[in-house]
Amino acid sequence: MRRAVMAAALAGLLAACAGPAPAAPQPQEPAPPVRTVADCGTGVTLVDGTAALVAAIAGARPGTVIALQPGRYAGPVVVTSAGGADAPITLCGPRDAVVDGGAIEDGYTVHVAGASRWTLRGFTVRGGQKGVMLDGAQHVVLDGLLVTGTGDEGVHLRRNSTDNVVRGLTVRDTGLRRAKFGEGIYIGSAQGNWCEQTGCQPDRSDRNVVEDNTISATTAESVDVKEGTTGGVVRGNTFDGAGMSAADAWVDVKGNGWTITGNRGTAAPTDGFQVHDVAPGWGIGNTFSANTAAVAADGYAVNITRNADRNTVTCDNVAVGAARGITREPCSQ
Repeated sequence: MRRAVMAAALAGLLAACAGPAPAAPQPQEPAPPVRTVADCGTGVTLVDGTAALVAAIAGARPGTVIALQPGRYAGPVVVTSAGGADAPITLCGPRDAVVDGGAIEDGYTVHVAGASRWTLRGFTVRGGQKGVMLDGAQHVVLDGLLVTGTGDEGVHLRRNSTDNVVRGLTVRDTGLRRAKFGEGIYIGSAQGNWCEQTGCQPDRSDRNVVEDNTISATTAESVDVKEGTTGGVVRGNTFDGAGMSAADAWVDVKGNGWTITGNRGTAAPTDGFQVHDVAPGWGIGNTFSANTAAVAADGYAVNITRNADRNTVTCDNVAVGAARGITREPCSQ
């Protein structure tokens, strides 16, 4: 009895020394990077209306900047040309310039198909089955877009789309058609779709960066990284899992060699982050560091479901309200 009392007193003393638990991060939508057309720069091609937008995209050359006046532009908007390494093509507009894909049962609202060296900045992408689709795209930057109200995922990079950056987006209200397809940002293709998408070979949508995005009200994962992808980065994002009905983590990693760092999340359905081995040779070599996971659920901050010895979870990850702690195995110093 005396020993139990002493143990309880010691535990209380240690808790007092440790101080209060870290506060859960509160998702906040970032300020839009483009408030008016003037923020798109000078020497722009100013467009107003869908027909003018289609013509401007068709005539774009390296260095062209297309600026959208406020208003509605009917999707799909299709981009197929190439900018230059030092002169990308830019499509820019404020939040009240809305590319609208309409019905959520079919179609891609913005489709970057085999294009390279484009920057899409600031405007709103709304509706359609999928919001922004990159197919075989390289060195494309999605910057500060609002993507909302999609039937399935908000943003999808697939068919060997490499070296792209998805930065500063606000993605919300996805999965309105089918909850299980309502990811916020989706990288690659599931193995079962490789024959359809990439000639039965892995969808090597490699070295993509997903950073500083705010993702909420998604029915499936905030970020889903598929098997077949390698060497990407997921960093500095803010996730809110409230209403996530068809997933059990904010981030699901099935690829190899990904770095997941500095992210913050609240209201996870079960775990904050997960790694899965769903195809031989995949789901390994991933590193999780400096993430803050306000899980408020029964799982882990980072759940390595298999290959725990072949993935790394560092001890600077923070678990708030995660019933099972940071991760299954001891974290790495």
